[in-house]
Amino acid sequence: MSQRPPGSLIERTFRERIVLVGVALGPAELDEVEAGLDELALLVDTAGADVVARVVQRRDRPDPATFVGRGKAAELAELSQAVDADTVVFDEELTPGQQRNLQEVLGRTAIDRTAVILDIFAQNARTPEGKAQVELALLRYRLPRLRGRGKQLSQQAGGIGTRGPGETQLEVDRRRLVRRMQRLESELGQVSRTRGLQRRARTRSRQRELALVGYTNAGKSTLLNQLTGAGVLTENRLFSTLDPRTRQLALPGGETVLVTDTVGFVRKLPHQLVEAFHSTLQAIGLADLVVHVVDGSSRDPEGQMAAVRAVLAEIGAGSIPELVVVNKIDQGPEVARVVARHEGAVGISARTGAGIDQFLRAVADRLRTADRVVRLVVPYTRGDVLAAVHREGEVVEQEAGAEAATLTVLLDEAGRARFSEFTAAS
Repeated sequence: MSQRPPGSLIERTFRERIVLVGVALGPAELDEVEAGLDELALLVDTAGADVVARVVQRRDRPDPATFVGRGKAAELAELSQAVDADTVVFDEELTPGQQRNLQEVLGRTAIDRTAVILDIFAQNARTPEGKAQVELALLRYRLPRLRGRGKQLSQQAGGIGTRGPGETQLEVDRRRLVRRMQRLESELGQVSRTRGLQRRARTRSRQRELALVGYTNAGKSTLLNQLTGAGVLTENRLFSTLDPRTRQLALPGGETVLVTDTVGFVRKLPHQLVEAFHSTLQAIGLADLVVHVVDGSSRDPEGQMAAVRAVLAEIGAGSIPELVVVNKIDQGPEVARVVARHEGAVGISARTGAGIDQFLRAVADRLRTADRVVRLVVPYTRGDVLAAVHREGEVVEQEAGAEAATLTVLLDEAGRARFSEFTAAS
């Protein structure tokens, strides 16, 4: 195996041996916990490690000190010793204190689901922006975990001119991390401002935008390749692509729209990643239509859809019109049943191209339903407005008058607002 990339949380010189731990809290069903561990096992495999054991515990509430309680932690230490595990991974997020206490009891590394996901993102980031976003998320995760890293961090300054309490190495490390985070936030802020200028230019041209969203490995990048020949990397693994890609797509009727492939979502997506990828996820919030790609062959497509919609709500994109596209209809009749459960959904195979024509018609129809027929009276002296109306809307009828043209046109909300002064009195 290759060496780990900078910022990675799991060593790459060998395949680590991992014990997974899931906890059913309160009324949670054990089946849900097992499903969560199945997904965590996939995440661990993607990160480059092997699962050698898994443990499920039921508790009324998390133990403040060790999450699972001292007794269970001692059992985990014995099990980890027996299976020669290097690391214990918990499906729930651990506090810094719980993580430190567990490592003392277990005698080995204890991390949570968040650390595994951050590790995968650190491996897969390719562009400078993606790397900066992942590094910022890693630093936000690590900053509260600096405390208690060992007595070697408590080096006091001394000598002439440095009398007094001095400064611990811990404080130096914390200040260094904060400075780096501020620098990354500034760089990403500049990227966000540049994107804002680009989007304002697109808004002026009124070119419609689609955002492909979905659970990781649902087939969004494969669909983008099928639609536009984008050549985006596609692999049968989680989070294989992180960086957004935007391409032009011609719809039936001749309209050209922009379609953007976004980072895949997952249950319990770390809030550090949502914050760090804010500028990337802004593309979803500004889209005219969200194309929600669902893996119809997954064991729990409804649960994956709920996880995606939760993230959309978190970033303020929950109210954008949504078209559900169920992928992998070539993998059995159960996928068709998923399509039938969702009114207006379209079934496709992004790999073979089956159902793509129906999908394109559905996109065109959904965009048109967002439009409304209005009558505009535009003086001939305003040739610029006449040209803009034809460019931004669909002119259904045009009548020539003595001094002005009367147009019946389909316009979206932005177009109606722009040409409101020319709207004919009803």
